[in-house]
Amino acid sequence: MQPEGSGEIPAETVRVAQAAFPKGSLAIRVRDELGPLFTDEEFADLFPSRGRPAWSPGRLALVLVLQFVEGLTDRQAAEAVRARIDFKYALGLRLDDPGFDFSVLSEFRDRLVQADAGQRMLDGILSAARDKGLLSGRGKARADSTHVLSAARELCWLEMVAETLRSALNALAVAAPDWLSEVAEPDWFRHYATRAEDSRFPKAPAKREEVGRRIGTDGMRLLKAVTSPAAPTALRAVPEVETLRQMWVQHFHLIEGEVLRRDPKDRPPGAKRLVTPYDTEARGSVKRDTMWDGYKVHLTETCGDDTPDLITNVATTDATVSDFDLVPAVHAALAERRLLPDEHLVDTGYVTARHIVAARREHDVELTGPMMPGTGWQNRAGSSETFPVGAFTIDWDRRTVTCPGGKNSTRWAREPVRDKVEIRVQFSKTDCGACQVKDSCTRGPRRKLTLQDRDIHEVLHQRRAEQETDAWKERYKMRAGVEGTISQAVNRCGLRRSRYRGLAKTSLQHQLTGAAINLARIDAHLTGARRARTRTSHFAALRPADHTISGAKQQGPN
Repeated sequence: MQPEGSGEIPAETVRVAQAAFPKGSLAIRVRDELGPLFTDEEFADLFPSRGRPAWSPGRLALVLVLQFVEGLTDRQAAEAVRARIDFKYALGLRLDDPGFDFSVLSEFRDRLVQADAGQRMLDGILSAARDKGLLSGRGKARADSTHVLSAARELCWLEMVAETLRSALNALAVAAPDWLSEVAEPDWFRHYATRAEDSRFPKAPAKREEVGRRIGTDGMRLLKAVTSPAAPTALRAVPEVETLRQMWVQHFHLIEGEVLRRDPKDRPPGAKRLVTPYDTEARGSVKRDTMWDGYKVHLTETCGDDTPDLITNVATTDATVSDFDLVPAVHAALAERRLLPDEHLVDTGYVTARHIVAARREHDVELTGPMMPGTGWQNRAGSSETFPVGAFTIDWDRRTVTCPGGKNSTRWAREPVRDKVEIRVQFSKTDCGACQVKDSCTRGPRRKLTLQDRDIHEVLHQRRAEQETDAWKERYKMRAGVEGTISQAVNRCGLRRSRYRGLAKTSLQHQLTGAAINLARIDAHLTGARRARTRTSHFAALRPADHTISGAKQQGPN
């Protein structure tokens, strides 16, 4: 790589662009307001010091972002660099610059993935916005997640195992064609020479089970042949063979020499279970009524001030990672880049009392979101005559709990549970047995309580009481705007469908999506475009202010 100069726009390009776009365009306005967003030096570590000169990586980075802004393919993006005056203006190119072949974009993305450099795309936009006063520190932020479908299509079970075996056979046919010709069964060419979707699997359950056992047996034979001493050792390292081995371990087992399908309860958990041989990092997950194979993306954006709402953090995980597992990582990433808010608005999936305490202690951030109600039947009963944990008086110094009937606990013990410590409290059987309100307190012989540490316990019950107030609900309404951000990213950049295979490339796609949304919002801010309002039907607008619709989900302004 040979870094270029300051990136000044040629005078002729400026003259023609101003004539062709008297009112400007997104690419022109962003260049005028933010200047060059990326420099070649930022990507110097992605290229060797010797070799053929590369096209400017700083310009390629901007092309990738503009590509996502306008939803262009690689061919269309390369053509835009050659033919469009506003792209040449934003990139600081001469009018006669021939651009580059479209395959350069794919190669540059591979370099970004290998160096885990996707974050630089988003940070480049945020750094320029901060320098221009469009991104202020602290304030409020909001976050949410959504599902992302894998680039590989969803397969039924028979298709999945058949395609896994076919994929391994194709890879071995390239790596060792002579060896495979000797070990392949004659029926394999009939069953696995074409894609599984081109076959017609039987409808009867018994027949389908028979086909599954046949595929499982053929796969076992191939694995046995690959691992035999007579087979070339290098074949065991073929990725498709390893995928075949993992898939067969998950779905088949040998019983008295016969290959049988595993019972669903005997299969590994979803976090380890492969769902397709063509994207081995994708996982299956379910959230309420949504089931999908792929990944999950978490977006955090600023909100609540006069500057544009900008996405400050994008985190991509496999589909099985829960939202609350991401809270520490998101706060750490924001802290490293000096983008932490004063208040972080999230939904229920991100909030636990432990996270609230940790966010305050480690980052001075107020994590705000509705807490889940207690899980005991006393909470679910919804009656003032039952006694949940909050009805008990706790003396933390004396390590004693007093029940609503005035009796003290007889046991207080700290016990480790997975990665945390819980306090187990119990009362006397004699006291509970003679209590007149026992039926409203416990269904067992004695009442038992599970408590967290004092700071966590107090935050838990304080937040549950606070979130029932109108003031808290009014403040929390601002979180609903992140739903509009997800909608914009889905409709404009295809957020919910991965363009590429694998977690690393999908993560890069989401970083580019965040950068593209930020550019679009900065441009909207510069042109004074009005923000979209929450859609309300004409009939709903007639509803009295003190009347709510039972069962409807109430949302705040976008």
